[in-house]
Amino acid sequence: MVDSDTAPLYAQPDRNLAMELVRATEAAAIRAVPFIGRGDKNGADKAAVDAMRKFLGTVDFDGVVVIGEGEKDQAPMLFNGEHVGTGNGPSCDIAVDPIDGTSLAAAGRQNALSMIAVADRGSMLDASMVFYMDKLVSGPEGIGVVDIRKPIGENIRALAKAKGKPVEQMQIAVLDRPRHMQLIQDIRAAGAGTRLLLDGDVAGGINAARPETRIDMCVGTGGSPEGVATACAIKALGGFIQGRLAPKTDEERQRGIDAGLKMDHVYEAGDLVRSENTFFVATGVTDGGLVEGVRRLGDIIRTESIVLRSRSGTVRRVIAEHLAERWL
Repeated sequence: MVDSDTAPLYAQPDRNLAMELVRATEAAAIRAVPFIGRGDKNGADKAAVDAMRKFLGTVDFDGVVVIGEGEKDQAPMLFNGEHVGTGNGPSCDIAVDPIDGTSLAAAGRQNALSMIAVADRGSMLDASMVFYMDKLVSGPEGIGVVDIRKPIGENIRALAKAKGKPVEQMQIAVLDRPRHMQLIQDIRAAGAGTRLLLDGDVAGGINAARPETRIDMCVGTGGSPEGVATACAIKALGGFIQGRLAPKTDEERQRGIDAGLKMDHVYEAGDLVRSENTFFVATGVTDGGLVEGVRRLGDIIRTESIVLRSRSGTVRRVIAEHLAERWL
């Protein structure tokens, strides 16, 4: 018999909440399918939100939405402060995006996904008062090597050295936005290549931290809520993330200060999410570099999801087949 006080970690399995949450992202992704390529991003978002809310209501946890889709008077969005789950089980912060990349889904483009991030109650940074954040994400090779305060060229060269690869083989993901014109030029001037993202820098950040992808680093200015959600995933991958709030106006900057946020401060992974018990779940809506999109195969609907957990350091891929008649 194993002594419970001295048993190794593998002898003490506990509940993986993410394996229950994946049903909610699967449902959101499936319900969004009829809207793919139809130009109706609001219709896609509503269908995904309704499905995610329904399935979250069956999960045994007491979740509070810290990063949501909208305000309470804009139902059916999953709004900040909303309680989800049965109310039984662990108390958690939750970040949701029923479709990360609604414009991508509406246009029929790649890399739209449904995602949920979860951490212990009170551990997620509420950065909602400042919409944008400068971010730098890499794999574990970047720890102690790159820094968001350094020029991008210096970071690329340092990370290339740490990874043992030539600079010209480095691939840097960045959102394809006018605000990044100079950043893109600087990346290319350093000798590296760019992977321009139409949307969805959460997937870009996760891929930067995974060893089997072609992306080495994800940089640039994107949504602050997405930065916090990405941090939940990066903790499970053992990667590196930094963020720095980027208010666009003096008024926004002051709102952030009033809310207790730090301007001109570099937030590390432990600042974005203080918990060491994080979960991240994403299901593909359309095909992408992180997960494949929903597929209809005769009477079957096939989904692919990625499930990350920081406490155990596990990465799972969940391939599910759903009877189509149950979703009609």
